[in-house]
Amino acid sequence: MGSLSNESFEQFLDSLKKAGISISNEAQLRERLAEAQRWRYAFQTLAANGKSIGICFEDHSDGSNQAEIERAFVEFQFSEKSKAVFSASLKH
Repeated sequence: MGSLSNESFEQFLDSLKKAGISISNEAQLRERLAEAQRWRYAFQTLAANGKSIGICFEDHSDGSNQAEIERAFVEFQFSEKSKAVFSASLKH
């Protein structure tokens, strides 16, 4: 089971980066997640709407890392909706 502590969002972001995802404006993303009471919900919101403040996610593996990304979302107990929102953010 994933912990709800602040370390969890940092470990989650590190997992995404190891899977080949780059994060634009990562410092601001980390700051916002650290301030959020429910960081998973905040992450989903920023994945969907973060482009307006420069927070973007890009997949540099051409999709070959889907299993790793899926594993990170499962390990950190994200909903299917959160996974779908994140996947959609990679396409734009």
